[in-house]
Amino acid sequence: MRKKPKETTIRTFGVERISLADESCSPSHQGQASLDEGTILTLLSNIDSEWTFHEDNSIQRAYAFANFAEALAFVNQAGEICEAENHHAEFSLGWGAATVKIWTHDVGGLTRSDFILAAKIDQL
Repeated sequence: MRKKPKETTIRTFGVERISLADESCSPSHQGQASLDEGTILTLLSNIDSEWTFHEDNSIQRAYAFANFAEALAFVNQAGEICEAENHHAEFSLGWGAATVKIWTHDVGGLTRSDFILAAKIDQL
């Protein structure tokens, strides 16, 4: 009788890649620095490509909808995510359109939490 080949087990330590949407926003702390450009570009590549970095140290995304009611519903749902994460975005709302602007006020720029919030909003 022939022996069964030994199974090979590959062990990994930790998770290879966790989606930003699976993380939680964390509060900023006094003296915390905003992210550097390299980190911003890396995190930006991990969220929807419609998000853009702006010179005012924010990320922004415009969304289009069929009418005002759908845009309003989106803003309300995104607002609920902001409340749950205790990290708040700025919204512009118009007929068939909504724009989301995110940055961390306390640090005057972007933190990882901003990208986490963007990823969560994109799940709507």
